[in-house]
Formats: sequence, structure tokens, C-alpha cells
Amino acid sequence: MIRPLWTSAEVAAAVAGTPSGPAWEANGVSIDSRSIESGDLFIALEGPNHDGHDHVASALANGAAAAIVHRLPEGTNEDAPLLLVKDTMAALQDLGTASRARSHAHIVAVTGSVGKTGTKEMLALALSDQGTTHCSVGSFNNHWGVPLSLARMPTAVQYAIFEIGMNHPGEITPLVRMVRPHVAAITTVEAVHMEFFGSTAEIAAAKAEIFDGIEAGGIAVLPRDNAHFAFLAERAAKAGIKDVRTFGNHIEATARLLDCAVDPQSTAVFALVADQPLSYRVGVAGRQWAMNSLAVLLAVEALGADINLGAMALAAMAAPKGRGQRRRVEMAGGSFELIDESYNASPVSMKAAIATLASVRPAKGGRRIAVLGDMLELGPQGPALHASIAQAAESWNIDLVFTAGTLTSHLHQALAEGRRGGHAADADSVAPLVKAALRPGDVVMVKGSAGSRMGRVVNALAEGGR
Repeated sequence: MIRPLWTSAEVAAAVAGTPSGPAWEANGVSIDSRSIESGDLFIALEGPNHDGHDHVASALANGAAAAIVHRLPEGTNEDAPLLLVKDTMAALQDLGTASRARSHAHIVAVTGSVGKTGTKEMLALALSDQGTTHCSVGSFNNHWGVPLSLARMPTAVQYAIFEIGMNHPGEITPLVRMVRPHVAAITTVEAVHMEFFGSTAEIAAAKAEIFDGIEAGGIAVLPRDNAHFAFLAERAAKAGIKDVRTFGNHIEATARLLDCAVDPQSTAVFALVADQPLSYRVGVAGRQWAMNSLAVLLAVEALGADINLGAMALAAMAAPKGRGQRRRVEMAGGSFELIDESYNASPVSMKAAIATLASVRPAKGGRRIAVLGDMLELGPQGPALHASIAQAAESWNIDLVFTAGTLTSHLHQALAEGRRGGHAADADSVAPLVKAALRPGDVVMVKGSAGSRMGRVVNALAEGGR
């Protein structure tokens, strides 16, 4: 008999709620009434733009087992399966905390300026063949995403991976104290969210909050090549972490990248992990994937799983949506290749994407084209950081660069005239410029911060060339 994820009695005890209606069992937890599946527990969160209480009736009609509410919603029957609490957000956090308290899983938490989601997905792939594995969906890494991911964790899980993000100081601490990981991994510290920080040193301090919730005897996995490594290692030690493992090119790294070879579809990795030579393949193109795979293997080993099996599993890795997905698009006279990097962007990830674009060989007569949107939350350094991307385009010999947005105008001006594909005010306006310039054989990479809406360019280009 399969045990339900939650019973009504368990949830009521976890969130200190007052139940109404009959007893129930739930096999899932959701905060979005539009994606409710039969048997889900619906938690009606109240936000600045939407109130989940307005959708309780439709959630129940669509098969929700019950709903957690902090006021009685309109349109529900008197005997509806509801659990009344003081605050639904607090109830979600309490449910996540209760889930963690009953779990015997080996848990890893991942943070970092870039590469969190890809690293989390590689970890899930590396561990899933070695035991039942649970991980947060997509980029559910904030104040509601982390407790929701915890609340969804089955009791029988052997391994669990949670992504933890932030854009302000103090945000990681309460989240990692819910997760209580056995392993804490930091991918890197870079100039991301600079609008809210005075320096990358302050970002490093915020990332180091991940050590505040680690379990006794826990292990830290740190980027050895990063400029803030010494600070991170010191913070880990102050948190009582005695086992620090590192990855990078550095001669002293626990997992050392010796070499990698990038082809259009994957990355071959040659590494030395704790004096053990390893050769394996990651099923996504890009040197950054090779580097982060080393962090993955260190975490796999730290959790007690087999590092060789974990390395072999990474060949099946596929790029998450908006993070390097590729497709061939038909157009008049042939086709072009479209690389979707539109999920988000920062100076370091933008340069990495340009380097990956450079590794792709266009078909006969084709060119390498970058379509770049604004990188947001960079503060006063934004204009200069955008202009600096021109050097990466020059170094990697990108044929044309199209730009969209206010900040990328600085990049456009910094480009050599022959590399300027065109500039527009926004994503919708730049898409026609790119489509008009396309020719068969081209390779086109689209990237920008989520707020720059570069996914619209991807959608427009995916419809086909002119």
C-alpha cells in the first residue's frame, strides 16, 4: 500500500490549523490552482497581485483533496475540506519544516550567483539511479519555493536536493534552516544582483549564510578558483564545518578540472577527483557545465553515493528550459540553429554563453549571432558591465550582436561597427531585426535577464525565418 504524502491529521498538527469537512489524504502540494492535480493539497497564498483564496472553489472542483486558508473563501460548501490557519504563508513554511523533521534523506543544498539550477538538475540525475531522489522543481528557490519543495518531499526519499537563491542579504538563512542540509554547495560568487549589494564581497557574505543551517558534521563544497574562496572557507569553519571540499582548476582543488572539450551537443570532462582520474561526458555544451559537474560529484561522494555511477549518469543531462536548449528551425532556403539562453543573465553567465556560442560550428555560409537583452539588478555598474560584454564578443569572434533594451545600448556602442547587428528598445522590437538578417546556416543565441523578456525573441525566431 502506497503511503499518502500527507493525511489531514498530519497537516493539521504541522500547521496548527482548525479543520472542517471530512478527513482527507493528499499526494501532492500546490499553490497554483491552474495546475492542480487530483489529490493535491491547495495552499491559498495571498500576494500583492493575486489571492489564492479567490481560487479555492475552482481548486476543489478540479480535484484538490483540501485547501489551507486563512479566511473562509466564497463559493465553497459548508462541508468543504478546509484547514483554517492564521496565515497561509506561515502554514506553508510550517509544513515544509514538518516534512524535513520526519525525513531520513541525505540532503544537499545548492546556492551560488549562477549555475544553481543546472547543478541541482545534474545532482538529481547523478543520484536518481542510486536511490529514490527528490529535488525542487525549476527554480523554486525563494521564500515560498523552498518550503513548497520541502512539503512535497515523500517520506521514503533517500536523497534530496534543494536550490536556495537570494537577491538581498539575510534571505538564505531562514531557508537553509528549514532545509538543514548535510552538504552545502556554492557554485560561484559573481557580480549578480549588484543593485542590492555594494560589492561582490557582500554577495559572498550573503551566500555564506548557507552554512548557518547545515547539520552537525556537514560538508561544504566550495569553488576553489573564486576570488572569495578564502572568505567562504573561513565562514564555513566559523560555522563549525570541518570538512571543506573544493572544485576548480586550482592545483589544490579536491576535484580538479584538467581539461574539457566542448562539442555542439555535449562536454567531455577530464578531471582528477581526490586523486582519482575521471573521464566522463555532460550532455550539455559549455565549459561552465564541466566545472559545475565537479561540484556535483563532490556532493555525490559527500552524500555517500558512488561517484563513478554519478559521473556516468551526467551524459544524459539535458539543458533546462531557457538555459541552453537547442533546436533547428526551418526557414526559406534551409534552416538555422537556435540556442535558448533566455531564462536569465549576468555578466559571468553572458560571457559563458558567448563562449559556448563560439564553440558551435555554423553550417556552410552561416554565422554566429548573439541576441542580447538587458542584464538587470546590476546597480550603478550596469552600463560599464554591459559595455564589457563587447570584449567577449570580440575575443570569441562573434559575427553579429543584436541588442535589446536600455542598458544594452552601452554594449551596442562598445561593439566594433562590423559586429553591430542592430539595437532596439525591447525584445519585441529586436526580433524583426534579427529575423530580417537571418540566413541559412546561422547559429543564433538569445540571452538576457528574465525581466528583459528575451523569451519572446526565442518564440518569434522559433516560428521560422523571414
